[in-house]
Amino acid sequence: MSDTAVKDPGAILKTNLWTSNPIFVQVLGICSALAVTNLLTNTMIMTVGVVFTTAMSSLTVSLMKSFIPRKVRMVVQTLIIAFYVIIVDIVLRAYLPEVSRNLGPYVGLIITNCIIMGRAEAFAQSNGPILSFWDGMTSGLGYMGVLLAIAFVRELLGFGSLFGMRIFPEGFTPWTIMVMPPSAFFLIGLIVWVGKTIMHRQGEPVT
Repeated sequence: MSDTAVKDPGAILKTNLWTSNPIFVQVLGICSALAVTNLLTNTMIMTVGVVFTTAMSSLTVSLMKSFIPRKVRMVVQTLIIAFYVIIVDIVLRAYLPEVSRNLGPYVGLIITNCIIMGRAEAFAQSNGPILSFWDGMTSGLGYMGVLLAIAFVRELLGFGSLFGMRIFPEGFTPWTIMVMPPSAFFLIGLIVWVGKTIMHRQGEPVT
């Protein structure tokens, strides 16, 4: 079933969270999984920014699609995405300056996240604004869920804490590998394997 053929909100939710999850099915946007998933707080804020940007970009593209010349639509979509990313960056700098410093350039790199452009081009360009907003939001939530799962494991084993609060006793020896980027690759591979195994057992098409 193509993206543009899915019209039911429930089907869109299932598709974006599970059967066509942007991380463990489509394998998109994994750069941020390496960069920000060693701490849950940073991951949460980063992924909320992606959810906001994806939802609002899809909504805006859908509202403007009749006015955008076909030859420049990709350029216009990029500008729309950049507009919302700038809003996220300004809000973080104003209200969460420490988190903004920790995330560094990665907030700006949301613009290059292919999930956002993909949903704008594959869905919002051909559907109404409400469905497009829902599609963008659920795609972002699918991305968020996987990254939070990775960050949960990395922070717990790498620092012995969750959201900065110590979970393990003082004698716990942190797993140094978990705070390094290779651990994110390993965990993504594990999630892809588990997810596709479950899908195969359920009889769902596995790509």
